[in-house]
Amino acid sequence: MNSDVLPHSHTDVLVIGSGIAGLSIALKLAKHFSVTLVAKSSMNEGSSAYAQGGIAAVLDPFDSVQSHIEDTMNAGAGLCDAQTVEMVAKNGAAAIYELIEMGVPFSKQETSDAYHLTQEGGHSHRRVIHAADHTGKTVTETLLEVVKNTPNITVLPDHMTVDLILNKDRRRCIGAYILDQTSGDVKTHLAQFTVLATGGASKTYLYTSNPDTSTGDGIAMAWRAGCSVTNMEFNQFHPTCLYHPQDRSFLISEAVRGEGGILKLPNGEPFMQHYDERKDLAPRDIVARAIDQEMKKHGIDCVYLDISHQSEDFIRHHFPTIQKRCLNVGIDITRQPIPVVPAAHYTCGGITTDLKGRTDLKNLYAIGETAYTGLHGANRLASNSLVEGLVFAETAYQDIKAKIKPTFDPDRNVKDWDDTRVTPAKEKVLVSHDWDEVRRLMWDYVGIVRTDKRLKRALKRIKILKQEIYEYYYDHKLNADLLELRNLAQVAELMIKSALKRKESRGLNFNLDYPFMKKRSKPTTLMPKPHDKNKKKS
Repeated sequence: MNSDVLPHSHTDVLVIGSGIAGLSIALKLAKHFSVTLVAKSSMNEGSSAYAQGGIAAVLDPFDSVQSHIEDTMNAGAGLCDAQTVEMVAKNGAAAIYELIEMGVPFSKQETSDAYHLTQEGGHSHRRVIHAADHTGKTVTETLLEVVKNTPNITVLPDHMTVDLILNKDRRRCIGAYILDQTSGDVKTHLAQFTVLATGGASKTYLYTSNPDTSTGDGIAMAWRAGCSVTNMEFNQFHPTCLYHPQDRSFLISEAVRGEGGILKLPNGEPFMQHYDERKDLAPRDIVARAIDQEMKKHGIDCVYLDISHQSEDFIRHHFPTIQKRCLNVGIDITRQPIPVVPAAHYTCGGITTDLKGRTDLKNLYAIGETAYTGLHGANRLASNSLVEGLVFAETAYQDIKAKIKPTFDPDRNVKDWDDTRVTPAKEKVLVSHDWDEVRRLMWDYVGIVRTDKRLKRALKRIKILKQEIYEYYYDHKLNADLLELRNLAQVAELMIKSALKRKESRGLNFNLDYPFMKKRSKPTTLMPKPHDKNKKKS
């Protein structure tokens, strides 16, 4: 399209992603600057809204920042960045109080006005503040209400970012090409600063607890633009997702185990005591592998999570969403155990950033699940994800505020998107088939338990798929499915390459060829080479 038809759009800050991290930084920045907030689906359709358990922060006088630090470091299996962990633990409470001031209705104790705190796997104290069992949804809806009443924010739902725009020397980000899914046009959006808050990449796997939007878009875009990525081999599988043909992607919160839920075999026998002294409150990587092993050992399709020993009132008060969702498929959790299986849940690696959310490119920031900050190491501690997004929204905001210029003089040499040489796709089966194949090979070869043989087979196939996808991409008019497939394939390749580089079993990366953990280890960082970057379609 030429610039006469689709003129450049200018804004001070372009925020891509409308989860808790994106909404939070947009609200902070909008106090002083113009902000464009982009969401590829509806504004509240992201992983944040699906977070049930809560937000971890030191809010109890009997808890301590040092204890939160130690729990995070232990869960991260020796790969957490100490500075990052300390910063998040120290600033988590302030982030929570900000949400309370904005009106987030966190759950109170039944007998007092104090907030109810729950305990989840890997935590040594009750420090998870929550809104019943729909924390992410409640926080997101509250923030969206504030966004609606904030004049400096332009909201663009149903807009999917295609690629970042760089200046001539390719060292600075100056905006992005964005597909308007309603019109089908790709528009040029220029900005002084760009923030990626696009979430993780769990949809790379066949079974996931996350929504369809979790396709690693920000990670793939940043990689194509020249940013490094770190720890992409560490993909967290949530131990307990509902196993039912009518509802396979519903997460059963870790808080169920935190409030006394017990994992059992079909015969009612508990088994977590055989894997960890913390039993059902062990970190997620341990619990997920234990369930996987028990399923393979006994040839069963699922295990069971039993909370029925608690009173009906207790269950209805603490887990109303889970109870209602299970009742919809005929399971009464006040009387029956819940059939569960592990599913891909969280991307612990991502775009390499510093303590201020800065990436390898000038004026490009990444916050939330799309970023690698060093907080999670080899395994994320439960409920540390939302607090990470909130804390880094603040540090990135402070850094941008200090650097932004009062007037914005955009680069007038940027070309608009040119799709004059492409044609509408005549068949969608090629995209749907490749989409399914990418996710299935990741599930089969790059799952909870890995081997080098499986990984090498996956890498060989993903390279072929990537080439097929890119050829299709360059020849056809864009749509969201094609863009997501392109990003999925790229992120899958990064995950596989990272897993092949780690010659040990640590945290979420368990390799049967290297079953032991090395005494010393470091994060896995990949740097893009010139041939890894796609040529611009403009």
